[in-house]
Amino acid sequence: MKRKTLIQILLGVAIIGLAITLYMSIMKPVKFDNEYNKRRDACAEKLKAIRTLEEAYKNTYGCYTGSFDTLFNRLMNEDSLKVVNKNINYDKIPEDVEIDEMTEADQIKAGYVTRITEYVNPIENLRKSGKFNLTDEEILNLRYVPYPRDQKNEFELKSGFIEKSGYQLPVFQCLVNMDVLLSDLDEQLVINKLAELVQNNRFPGWKVGDLTEAITDGNFE
Repeated sequence: MKRKTLIQILLGVAIIGLAITLYMSIMKPVKFDNEYNKRRDACAEKLKAIRTLEEAYKNTYGCYTGSFDTLFNRLMNEDSLKVVNKNINYDKIPEDVEIDEMTEADQIKAGYVTRITEYVNPIENLRKSGKFNLTDEEILNLRYVPYPRDQKNEFELKSGFIEKSGYQLPVFQCLVNMDVLLSDLDEQLVINKLAELVQNNRFPGWKVGDLTEAITDGNFE
């Protein structure tokens, strides 16, 4: 083989190698961003569901809880949500009476309306409302961060009270830090992402609620 031909082959191989290296260097952050967005969306779905359960807990017990065990056990296993149903006794209403023109107190006093109080399971009540359709197993798995898949990291859940205008308001917060969520990805790209979030005054993770404000918003929304 002529020397010129050999050099041409080597140059061709080098060019192909450089092209592959360049392509990989371009695609690496693109793939990272795609994975970052996928993990954000997976966390968002779980955090929204946890928020729904915390709100159901607050409606039942008057406060939030910072324990997943308490949250799941009490909502799933106790008939503790007070529900008051209004029953209209049509057979007792005279034809010339328009109960819509009466106050509810007068309706009850006249015997036209009966209010029935019962205690129901909060999870079943949510399911009947059509706003929540997770199975018991899916509920129990809400505590775990969806990535990395080979780990069992839990979301950080806390609750408490803040004072506002003389009132004690219940608050809760559920979050995962970005370094936990992205721990199995390229270390330098993770460092770059965290630096970018800090520089933009953004929380370096995903969360719902807050321990300093009476809000239940998520920073992914």
